Amino acid sequence: MGKPTGFLEIERHDRGYEAPQERLKHWKEFVRPLPYPELQRQASRCMDCGIPFCHQGCPVNNQIPDFNNLVYRDQWKDALDNLQSTNNFPEFTGRVCPAPCEASCTLNIEDVPVTIKSIECEIVDRGWQEGWIKPQPSPRGTGKRVAVVGSGPAGLACAQQLARAGHAPTVFEKSDRIGGLLRYGIPDFKMEKHLIDRRIQQMEAEGVIFRTNFEVGVTVSVERLLDDYDVLVMAGGAENPRDLPVPGRELGGVHFAMEFLTQQNKRNAGDPEERAAPDGTLSAAGKHVVVIGGGDTGSDCIGTSNRHGAVSVTQLEIMPQPPERENKVLTWPDWPLKLRTSSSHEEGCEREFAVGTKRFVGKDGHVTAVECVRLEWVKGDDGRMKMQEVEGSAFELKADLVLLAMGFVGPRHAGLVETAGVELDPRGNVRANVVDYRTSAPNVFTCGDMRRGQSLVVWAIREGRQCAQAVDAYLMGESRLPR
Repeated sequence: MGKPTGFLEIERHDRGYEAPQERLKHWKEFVRPLPYPELQRQASRCMDCGIPFCHQGCPVNNQIPDFNNLVYRDQWKDALDNLQSTNNFPEFTGRVCPAPCEASCTLNIEDVPVTIKSIECEIVDRGWQEGWIKPQPSPRGTGKRVAVVGSGPAGLACAQQLARAGHAPTVFEKSDRIGGLLRYGIPDFKMEKHLIDRRIQQMEAEGVIFRTNFEVGVTVSVERLLDDYDVLVMAGGAENPRDLPVPGRELGGVHFAMEFLTQQNKRNAGDPEERAAPDGTLSAAGKHVVVIGGGDTGSDCIGTSNRHGAVSVTQLEIMPQPPERENKVLTWPDWPLKLRTSSSHEEGCEREFAVGTKRFVGKDGHVTAVECVRLEWVKGDDGRMKMQEVEGSAFELKADLVLLAMGFVGPRHAGLVETAGVELDPRGNVRANVVDYRTSAPNVFTCGDMRRGQSLVVWAIREGRQCAQAVDAYLMGESRLPR
């Protein structure tokens, strides 16, 4: 334990943000890190609990009390070694993870958890600054070749672990750049893309080969890959967006969130407009924007729309407004349902809860308004709660651009999944367990959102690491890779 009385003497102090009026002028990250001495003080608040509940909240199994203690004692390099023993990409999770570890922290019972996410992020950022993070190539090769399809966090973690075990992984990505939704889903103001680029350089030095503009099942067949490689790992993510089949869905100006977000990330990467938006530019400039969906993707659409210069942004959520503070007795140490206000919400947004979309109204083939209705939960004849429209509550919202950000229903089946001939689970995901990650097809494994459905970056990294261990054991009879 770092400082036995730290949690009693030191108040929680987390990273701050650049002022909204300033950060809306650019696309760069706007989080202001804490100075090292303050981070050491924050790390000293960790109680090193006999049962570290933060562990059950962390999917990648970070040894949180250990690296908190090392930071408190100014042993930053040791803290980095500890952190990287469980997490391949702490700079990703330290920026975009919702921090379920902090929700599980014992101090969160009093709403003052240890600033675990900020400490984690600064450990790895300092590691890069000091030159401590270097390639870790295997001293010997096994002669085994593995094809990893998909370059999101699951595919990248799997490939890096396999390379460090001595195998020769090749990552196939259908897009023009590596990173999956890290690259083309998360806005640059939340995570700048040079963070991905330097990890790619590290992985190439470790022996990972990257192939972009290769869509397996279209550009190259699954059969060809299985002829050339000993194992194929399907890590393509859950890219099939949830649609909203209401009247007017075909109108111009109604788009999936990823169409909108991807274009802006391509512009920020320097692509000309004809490459960033081959099907036509999507811009919120001067428009009334309605975002349907209350999760992180919806929040990303809000921040992007405000940077474009939207006249107004309204976010619709079908569920009732959650409480501002959860009932700790009922929820802790699990992830709580409570009202979450993101940095994008703070930049300007109207939020409407318990609202259903009835139809899109248009003129000359383009959306002009969204017709909505208020909802309430009532008990049905079978005793179950169900949503019901509130009589006389219909209203319209002016809309020039509607963004559907209601999550993803699973992986796309056309191409890779269909041609691989793998069994699916009842939700349409590729069927595999979390012990060996093997699909029903010979020599084919799967991990990440393609297996578990839409989830978090931390879960993707965990599954990628565990899948790599399973592949290594399958190829070699045993594995020394950690799970």
